[in-house]
Amino acid sequence: MPTGAFVYQGSPQRVVFGVGTLATVRNEVDRLGIRRALVISTAEQQNTAEVLANTLGKTCAAVFAGARMHTPTNVTDEAMALVKDKRADGTVAVGGGSATGLGKAIALRTDLPQIVVPTTYAGSESTNLLGETQDSRKTTKRDPKILPEVVIYDVDLTLTLPVKLSVTSGMNAIAHAVEGLYAKDGNPILSLMAEEGIRALARALPEIVRDAADGDARTDALYGAWLCGVVLGSTTAALHHKLCHILGGSFNLPHAETHAVVLPHAVAYNERSAPEAMARVARGLGAKSAADGLFSLAERTGAPTMLSELGMPETAIDRAADLAVEQPFWNPRPLEHEAIRKLIDDAWRGRRPNR
Repeated sequence: MPTGAFVYQGSPQRVVFGVGTLATVRNEVDRLGIRRALVISTAEQQNTAEVLANTLGKTCAAVFAGARMHTPTNVTDEAMALVKDKRADGTVAVGGGSATGLGKAIALRTDLPQIVVPTTYAGSESTNLLGETQDSRKTTKRDPKILPEVVIYDVDLTLTLPVKLSVTSGMNAIAHAVEGLYAKDGNPILSLMAEEGIRALARALPEIVRDAADGDARTDALYGAWLCGVVLGSTTAALHHKLCHILGGSFNLPHAETHAVVLPHAVAYNERSAPEAMARVARGLGAKSAADGLFSLAERTGAPTMLSELGMPETAIDRAADLAVEQPFWNPRPLEHEAIRKLIDDAWRGRRPNR
């Protein structure tokens, strides 16, 4: 099929990728002109944040180790108070999506330069998207100020990432590429990146399950996560991400695990309405069907396959379906309440898609 007209906008982001690249953080901080950096992490990653702070020396103004899942606005308010008190002129976030999200939230409010050092495969460091939660509602914002200026990918930092988190984080990354393939503003360049990202992760995750210290598999996974993140940051999210934000923000479900469970079912919902995109997904997975291939990858790697296992009560299914259609958004297949309710029910029970 000949290539039609399209628009492609490259990301104005500097990426440093490799092994041992954490050593470049000080250079990148200096290059951005940051003199008083706020180092951000979750409580679980505080030790890593302290090591990074020591590396920065006097350039580190403070460490904030209070980042939390779904970026609650009250946590951002607390961090903003520290930014003002310490006169921080830039941030360095180390960790997964929670730390990255807080850095983005600060940037949205201040336009301070950001550096992100990912330790998972979340991919959010490559996007100008921010999901914030307030009063149990998660909303998504898109703004050029949200995109981090520099991302430092160090494969060494992922070697100790627990296998379970590696798998769910990797499935989350694959979701970015899947939605980019059927996005209304996709293009051939992003489709190439998406399929390659899916292929790299589908190849890497089973190897990480087999040997968590496999450097080649870890490199493939981080590379794939970056590609998938770039795809999401360059396109418009549809049903899968909207539904995961509803489930996560409204019912406090874990972010990556929710993506891992919902993805095969969201793909099954859209499969007939986006056949070319789904053919690419299946090809990247090495499977006959996109939805079945994703479900099989989750099973093979030990990823969760049931929302009920994540703590979502059965009584929440109807509420989630109502919220999903409350504010219409673009999707390859029109939003149908009963069909979406069935999607959520299937995901809650862990049924294999299309069965």
